[in-house]
Amino acid sequence: MAIPDPLRSIPALLRRQAERFPNKVFLFFKEQEVTYRQLDERTERIAENLARFQIRPGEKVALFLPNMPEFLFAFFGTLKLGAVAVPINTQLKGEEAAYILRNSESRVLITTPTLYSVIAPKRSGLPTLEQVFLVGERAGKGRVFSSLYVAGGSPLQIDLRPDDPAALIYTSGTTGSPKGVILTHWNYLSNVAQFVRPTQMTEQDRFLCILPLFHVNGQVVTTLGPLFIGGSMVLMERFSPKDFFIYLERFRATAFSGVPTIYAILLHAEETKAHDLSSLRFCICGAAPMPVELFEKFEEKFRAFILEGYGLSEGTCVSSVNPLGGLRKIGSIGLPLPDQEMTVMNDRDEEAPVGEVGEIVVRGENVMAGYFKNPAATEEALRGGRLHTGDLGYRDEEGFFFIVGRKKEMILRGGENIYPKEIEERLYRHPDVLEAAVVGLPDPVWGEEVAAFIIPKPDVSSTAETIIAYCREHLARFKCPKEVIFMDAFPKTATGKIQKGKLRETYLQREEK
Repeated sequence: MAIPDPLRSIPALLRRQAERFPNKVFLFFKEQEVTYRQLDERTERIAENLARFQIRPGEKVALFLPNMPEFLFAFFGTLKLGAVAVPINTQLKGEEAAYILRNSESRVLITTPTLYSVIAPKRSGLPTLEQVFLVGERAGKGRVFSSLYVAGGSPLQIDLRPDDPAALIYTSGTTGSPKGVILTHWNYLSNVAQFVRPTQMTEQDRFLCILPLFHVNGQVVTTLGPLFIGGSMVLMERFSPKDFFIYLERFRATAFSGVPTIYAILLHAEETKAHDLSSLRFCICGAAPMPVELFEKFEEKFRAFILEGYGLSEGTCVSSVNPLGGLRKIGSIGLPLPDQEMTVMNDRDEEAPVGEVGEIVVRGENVMAGYFKNPAATEEALRGGRLHTGDLGYRDEEGFFFIVGRKKEMILRGGENIYPKEIEERLYRHPDVLEAAVVGLPDPVWGEEVAAFIIPKPDVSSTAETIIAYCREHLARFKCPKEVIFMDAFPKTATGKIQKGKLRETYLQREEK
């Protein structure tokens, strides 16, 4: 689907759809219904009032919010001002969230009182943060976010360009420090237009949003996708099997996007017997490979097509998908989206022949502008004018792509990207740890689980439980090791590099005995 000529920004898309569908409900949330016109008007007021606080185009507004309508109001309102949204993972601890606020140079934080209590102890180390708006009660800690809804600001005349930054999406890097992915308005619009074509989304679709809105999947697939085609979204606070089936039946949802772990939970949930699921038309799966057996059993039980796809934040969200209609290949990540070029490159950055494994690279208008304040990482990721994903795969004779592994050491746990280096750096700060190595171990529910191999310092008394508790004090829970294995020595190369592959192999062989 082509982008209509006047649309060169996300606010322009919202205004256009508000004119086309003024009284149609765009957002369903619990008992709330928000029409296209109401969303447009409310976000216009938010932009005007943020401008009254001297927030200017290009400056950063951080959104540390769970799934709620206020996230969408703040997101679109920020973009209408020409400012840049900085969504923050609500599972992060104070140190992790503070790093993003500091690195992004955010001037405004919009959050809840509960989440603000995570940030408050770090406030003195955030020199650029000037305004805090709290959703809900004021509690003496900041301004009330609802004050931004009131009229009184001057109408804005912001001339947004397609290549203006819309958001900074922070993703952990292999160096241990999160990197801010700069996504422009055109990145978002291009990726949405590319995505809705193979999924055949229509104005009648209602997309159930169960993934967090701070992820690009929540922003692109379940928010901007319905907005682009004139559909609706049904927002859940968080995923639970019980609420999923209630929402699906009550709002007659036609689609949702999830990770393999969610599909496994839904497949075995007893609630399916008590609800009418006939409205469900298709489902999207990504973030981690889905086992073929799970794929087939889910489709048989729910009578809805699963469209397995692939993408990453640096490519805005989606780069390939098994299309709705026509040939699908279960176990593959599908075909490249229209107007995207996906290829497989060898170690010499030459295109690999059909069937040969190499690094998947992507080129298209969805590819990020770069990493914020990180030119070296940008140059490495975008060398040769292509996005080097770090994922290993191959292409078959019919153009379908298959993932076989990861060039990076990233761990995929339930759809969350976890980078060992970040956890290792935290472990090395523990007074009892001499050496540490973190790897992913296979897990039947989460896909992978985090395991920490540790050589303790002499004459210390740490246990696996105390190490895990330490990690939970400083890291988001999904990053914390499930298992801690103490060792006397690590296998290493001649240059002293820890051989993590051998650590993993030794552990798995021991478990098989």
